[in-house]
Amino acid sequence: MALTWRSFDFFEASQIKITDDDTRAFFESNEISSVCSGSESLFLGSYDGVVRIVGPAWKVVRSFQAYDTGPITHMRQVEGTSLLVTVAEEPSNADSTNAPVLKVWALDKPVKKTGIPTCLSTVAINNGKKPFPISAFTATEDLSQLAVGFANGAVTVIRGDLIHDLGTKQRIIYESDEPITGVELHVDASLTTLFVATTSRILKLVISGKGHGQPPKTVEDMGSGVGCMAVDKRTGDIVIGRDDAIYYYTLDGRGPPSAYEAPKKLVSVYQDYIAIVSPPTPAGESDRRFWGSTADNIFTFTLIHPELRIIAHSESVLADVQHIFEIWGDLYILTQDGKVFSYHEKPLQQRLEMLYQRNLYTLAVEVAQKSGMDSRQQNIIFRKYGDYLYQKGNYDEAMTQYIKAIDSTEPSQVIRKFLDTQRIHNLIEYLEELHEHHKATQDHTTLLLNCYAKLKDIDKLERFIKSPGDLKFDLDTAISMCRQGGYYDQAAYLAKKHGENDLVVDILIEDSKAYATALDFICHLDPETSYPCLMKYARVLIEHCPKEATQVFIDYYTGKYRPKVELPAAINNIPTVVNGGGFAAGAASAVQNLSNLLPLPYMNTSAVSPANPQNNTVKSTVGDADYIVKPEDVTPVSLKYTPPKPRTAFSSFIDHPDEFIVFLEACANDDSLSESDKTDIYTTLFEMYLHKSNEKRGDDQHREDWELKAKSLIEAKGGARPPPIENSNVLLLSHLSDFRAGTTLVKEQSGLLFDIFRSYTSARDTRGAIKALRKYGPDEPQLYPAALAYLTSDARVLDEAGPEELAAILARIDKDGLMAPLQVVQTLGKKPVATMGMIKPYLAQRIERERRDIAENRRDVAAFRAETEQRRQEMADLGGRPAVFQAARCSQCTQQLELPAVHFLCKHSFHQRCLRAGGGVGEDGSAGECPICAKDNATIRALKKSQEENAERHELFKDDLERSEDRFGTVAAWFGRGVMSTPTVD
Repeated sequence: MALTWRSFDFFEASQIKITDDDTRAFFESNEISSVCSGSESLFLGSYDGVVRIVGPAWKVVRSFQAYDTGPITHMRQVEGTSLLVTVAEEPSNADSTNAPVLKVWALDKPVKKTGIPTCLSTVAINNGKKPFPISAFTATEDLSQLAVGFANGAVTVIRGDLIHDLGTKQRIIYESDEPITGVELHVDASLTTLFVATTSRILKLVISGKGHGQPPKTVEDMGSGVGCMAVDKRTGDIVIGRDDAIYYYTLDGRGPPSAYEAPKKLVSVYQDYIAIVSPPTPAGESDRRFWGSTADNIFTFTLIHPELRIIAHSESVLADVQHIFEIWGDLYILTQDGKVFSYHEKPLQQRLEMLYQRNLYTLAVEVAQKSGMDSRQQNIIFRKYGDYLYQKGNYDEAMTQYIKAIDSTEPSQVIRKFLDTQRIHNLIEYLEELHEHHKATQDHTTLLLNCYAKLKDIDKLERFIKSPGDLKFDLDTAISMCRQGGYYDQAAYLAKKHGENDLVVDILIEDSKAYATALDFICHLDPETSYPCLMKYARVLIEHCPKEATQVFIDYYTGKYRPKVELPAAINNIPTVVNGGGFAAGAASAVQNLSNLLPLPYMNTSAVSPANPQNNTVKSTVGDADYIVKPEDVTPVSLKYTPPKPRTAFSSFIDHPDEFIVFLEACANDDSLSESDKTDIYTTLFEMYLHKSNEKRGDDQHREDWELKAKSLIEAKGGARPPPIENSNVLLLSHLSDFRAGTTLVKEQSGLLFDIFRSYTSARDTRGAIKALRKYGPDEPQLYPAALAYLTSDARVLDEAGPEELAAILARIDKDGLMAPLQVVQTLGKKPVATMGMIKPYLAQRIERERRDIAENRRDVAAFRAETEQRRQEMADLGGRPAVFQAARCSQCTQQLELPAVHFLCKHSFHQRCLRAGGGVGEDGSAGECPICAKDNATIRALKKSQEENAERHELFKDDLERSEDRFGTVAAWFGRGVMSTPTVD
């Protein structure tokens, strides 16, 4: 036996215990001459011509006399019907040779008088009146064709309607000197082929259909033993068992054999298995000691699976096996001593467990597939096999098995095993399969892209993101990881392919820094899509592409925007910037040209060559890539859109006044704008003209040119279509820009605050004057002195306003320092209206405040003198008197002071070790500055340094002096800071 065969025990063997005495006696009588099964019954033919039918309880349920004499040598039951075919041989006498007799019985039609089944037809089989026994028999399912082989080498074919007894025809189709050992029919739709086995050859001949009447063809020059020829009903293959192998024959000839060396007495096909009965072999001395006298009668019964090369069951039988039959779902054998053994195939899971125990996972998969196990259950085997290979260190093969089980395996169970850097290729393979099966999550996509980046395998990365078919990964995750890893071109490709136009712009601007390409890409989008992208990066685009970006803004805001549909001249030289961080730091760009990746969304259909009108395509080379564009590929765009308000674009032109002015002037010429939009545009344009006029200080011509532009805007107000600029805006902007001409023009059109107030005072409208004072006084403080003069100009006016209003005006003048006390007294003294009592509180508060200031200053002087004297005395003591240090504890750690110790003149003492830890030791190892006093000393030095620096900045002193209300105090303060001191010369 070949060493490649593996032995298992896939079958449960048991002996059938026949409880019925009569049935058991018949089995043990050795009177069974033939056996067949079918239609859930077992049929037994005896040597005395009786047919017995055995039921599932192993009891004879019916019997009838089929022949008067002679043994029943062959039987055939038609499955699913009540038809039974029997063949018996009548014994020959000296005078004549009796031919074998074939009968067809209808078991469901008993004869009323006798009760036996009705015999539908009886046929005497012709063998040329030669007294040789039948050695082989076969029949088709409809009993229309039968073949009988004889021991003298003849084969007779019977045709006809045996069921209805409408007559038959017989013909001897083959004769030879070799005994016939087997006949089997192979029936196709229109062709019936008879396979004949002799002791020395295998033949086939067509008995009906095309080729009928031709002589037999030799299939192989090796024969078969009696009982060693069978047919596989599932495939129609002829199975022949020889001592060296199991052979298969089809209409095309011999198929591949399965080598299995063992002597063979009987061969039968059971499901996927071949049942083999091997005759006894000469017993050795050990066998005789074990088996005794029966050692020479030990037969071997074996069930093999030729395709899987499995010995599914093997056992020794202590008697000759006469018959093998299949019924009630199991396989049975009948021995010469009348014993019946059944063989039941074990459940599939139990068989698989046997294979698992021996780590035969490949074989387990084959067994599962042969048994029809569903793919989910098969995946369990693949996973077990993968675990086994992983434990052995065969990671490549293990990954192959894990991939086979990918549909029913939790990915994390596999991924954790291959996170090691040395197994990253296996991990990539698994993650790619996850995406192919659409089972990948965002984390899986992130991990796969990380693996590509770690290996710097750009080719795989591109194949992954450009894989055809449905999207197999999370788009946002893939784009994000490509951007983080520096693969900007691939990220842009993904974003464009899946319509994420805003992301394409983000990548081009933020990552690739390809500003011109980004602007060109935006110009190819429809209005609704391009606007958000344009506004998001407006400042950046205007900064790097000022002219082109400004024109895009003008077109869009004036309603003239149209997406580009022509092929760009070039989208080349896109710089791919690889960031210093991220998981692929320093990785080179995967693609040199983004045009190789981005399919252009709009194509120029007019560019189709007229020379090829049938093939309306255009080929364009952009960079290194060739694009074949068909008209149906052109993306339709919507040209109708509502331009946004111009104000929304104003913030985009910050720090770009020239481009802003170009934009505003273009919008100002658009007649479709509303009045509010025109007001915004003209007001802003007037402001920008004034801004430009102040841009170049000292250039009178430049200032004059721009002021002329600004003046032309507001002078046109008197024309037919005056620019809608509000006077208040003109006044404010003119004032802020010191545009005197503008201020003059506004004064001609509307009064100023003083004019409004004076109009009330001239009309002696005290209430109106007070109301104007409250409204405009905060913006125009000089109204308060004017109001003071007005209220004290007449007693009636003062009575109408009331002393409270006068007191409030005096308080505001005092608070803001609008007039000196002497000026107030002089103003009130011009008219004999105000009394001393009215200004007494004002003067008293003023005098009291000045007295407090004087007293406070004197206290400060005394304190500074005392402190100065103290510091001088301390400096004298430090320079001429010894210092006594009496500190008992360290100022740093507060523990008892021990030598070596360091004492500072500030009376702080430290352990030398604490001083080193606190930073009080100089670079040369000597004691430096006291760490406790260091912070205050540093502050003092910083103040001193700042005063010394400010002392030399005389422009600050002059500016402070000009803006000061108390100039003497300002001079004194700067004098104290050393501004008047003589600089030292080093």
